[in-house]
Amino acid sequence: MNPVRIKSAVTATLIFSLSMTLTAGPDEDRQQVERGRYLIATSGCNDCHTPGYPESGGKVPRSEWLTGNPVGFEGPWGTTYPSNLRIKMQGWTEQQWLEKARAPMRPPMPWFSLRDMKDDDLLAIYAFVRDMGPSGDATPAYVPPGQKVNTPYYEFMPKNLPVMQAANASR
Repeated sequence: MNPVRIKSAVTATLIFSLSMTLTAGPDEDRQQVERGRYLIATSGCNDCHTPGYPESGGKVPRSEWLTGNPVGFEGPWGTTYPSNLRIKMQGWTEQQWLEKARAPMRPPMPWFSLRDMKDDDLLAIYAFVRDMGPSGDATPAYVPPGQKVNTPYYEFMPKNLPVMQAANASR
């Protein structure tokens, strides 16, 4: 056999084998989506980003998950609204999602929990949200402190906090 043909055949076989190793098949994709579903269900994302989730004890159809919430959270930072991740994440690449997930966000979003997740977990969440597809409407925009809010909101204001200096002085 011609040495050039042998070299070409070996090269083609190696390239094919490498490409099969680097791309996830349907089973791996479904496993990642299912892992993302599990992480969303157990990490508290639905508590804020899915309307009625905590009030119903989590009995909201999956088709309504992560569609954002028009009920805001008002505190010293202003009023924030849990965004519609189903719309927002459709336009992001995996890399953009990783960057946004690790960036500080306004309260009460526990952004530090996302920051501390492994890339594989964040990418599983990304796969699940993207797999569900867009649904629902955009949520209201952030309202700075002191400005009038025209939507329902939870008052997220600590009251009767102990004075830290007094607590430390008694030790």
